[in-house]
Amino acid sequence: MTDRAARFHALHTAGQPLVLANAWDPASARIIAATGAPALATTSAGVAWALGAPDGDVLDRDRALEHLARIVRAVPDELPVTADIESGFGATPADVAETIRGVVAAGAVGVNIEDSAQVGDGVGLRDVADQQERIAAARAAAPDLYINLRIDTYFRGKPEETVARAEAYLAAGASGIFVPGVADADTIASLAKAIAAPLNVLVQPGTPSVAELAALGVARVSLGSWIAQAAYAVARRAATEAYTTGTYTALAEGDAYDFGELNSLLS
Repeated sequence: MTDRAARFHALHTAGQPLVLANAWDPASARIIAATGAPALATTSAGVAWALGAPDGDVLDRDRALEHLARIVRAVPDELPVTADIESGFGATPADVAETIRGVVAAGAVGVNIEDSAQVGDGVGLRDVADQQERIAAARAAAPDLYINLRIDTYFRGKPEETVARAEAYLAAGASGIFVPGVADADTIASLAKAIAAPLNVLVQPGTPSVAELAALGVARVSLGSWIAQAAYAVARRAATEAYTTGTYTALAEGDAYDFGELNSLLS
């Protein structure tokens, strides 16, 4: 295991959570790295949007991996990078393994893989056995990779399946469990106690603070697509104002990054 991979694994400690402000392009990655982040994570939604695609297994694998490589190159060599690869960019376990090999080649030491899938005319939860095969294929392709398995039971209205799915995914080779869609302290504490692996939660306005999540036993805290959403919201406000009132107050409200400082950071 490389030093970067070992450090990334070690950062997942219940009670001392790894906080990840998710990046979506080289500029956001370098900005986040410059704040002293111990590791960098991408957001699949932000990456897809930056490349002109919607989130949800629409983005082409090759474009995603090329973009990931650019993000990895944008940050210091010693900084661990983990990539959100949606459900694996492929229909079969062999496809997932191919994606994982590309992730490793791009320089990342971890991935997020979700268990949502296209079911009939909509999106639902992937069959557990099918997801286990995909996890096993990913693990075989990269024995040292940190595989953070996202369980979408709270998004899909099946929270009662969360712990059983977590156990099945860990048995198949997952390193940690990511349960988005939970913000209630009692629920988070219960999940942290029931799941025998580092627990990752997705935060948003109203979620308990990092200190409170630490006390609940959380090992990883992700901001997900929220930073990208906030950045795009500034673009919409500024454009709307310019085209309606003809003023520019949104630029000041957005607390714009100093041009010279940003340009220097990317030099």
